[in-house]
Amino acid sequence: MPYPILEAKQLAPAVKQFLIHAPHVTRHCKPGQFVIIRVESTGERIPLTIATSNKNNGTITLIVQAIGASTKDLCSKNTGDTIADVAGPMGKATHMDNVGHAVIVGGGVGTAVIYPQALGLKSLGNRVTAIIGGRSREYVILEKDLAAICDEVLPCTDDGSHGFKGFVTQRLEQLIKDSAATNPVKLVLAAGPVPMMRAVAETTRPFGIHTVASLNPIMVDGTGMCGGCRVQVGGQMMFACVDGPEFDAHQVDFKELSDRLTAYRDQEKRTLERHECRSAKVVSA
Repeated sequence: MPYPILEAKQLAPAVKQFLIHAPHVTRHCKPGQFVIIRVESTGERIPLTIATSNKNNGTITLIVQAIGASTKDLCSKNTGDTIADVAGPMGKATHMDNVGHAVIVGGGVGTAVIYPQALGLKSLGNRVTAIIGGRSREYVILEKDLAAICDEVLPCTDDGSHGFKGFVTQRLEQLIKDSAATNPVKLVLAAGPVPMMRAVAETTRPFGIHTVASLNPIMVDGTGMCGGCRVQVGGQMMFACVDGPEFDAHQVDFKELSDRLTAYRDQEKRTLERHECRSAKVVSA
């Protein structure tokens, strides 16, 4: 059964937001979980975090960056189109308590991951600060949405075109020090590129702040059978799809995770080249 795209809109360059009718997902969906989708019935399986879900109308929101062939195919879809499959929800939900002051850190499309966490943490009575980053202003997403939930939103850009000029980790360290006396940070949740999550973990480590990273390894089936998403956490082998995707960032072997993400780089490059060649032929025709 194809799943209708009720709304598709551009959030940033090469980043698109989709509202998809998938009522079976919304019945049990919680913050931190994800779905695996296929754009076409013969296509690649893509894991995507559920940014929002609505049980009343049976919809989920997905935010996608067009990087590889499959995500480019998905981002070519528009309102009224359909996708072949939506399986989920998968993974464990984010563990949340009232800790006092929680900081959520999102880099690029990782901001879509921290949005439902912000909702959950705020509903428990926490003070929630969001630190979100992008290369420049146009790459910073969901700032207004987060501002409607969080106590404060601190945007960062590499070029200084919006908010703090510098990395999210620099702004995080500044916040930790500035709030130590009045509202000490007790929890940090991070999602985004692996180097960013690793840097967040190293930023919070000296302060002893519990830090959680939402990992993004290669996944195939999403049930722990293929083993493609295995990661080392605290010296133990874990599977991100069933044991995660969230883990204690201070225990994650980020080097191994980075190496695994590059394992199929050559194949991905060739697939993308074929995709762009086909796209060029369609346009020229």
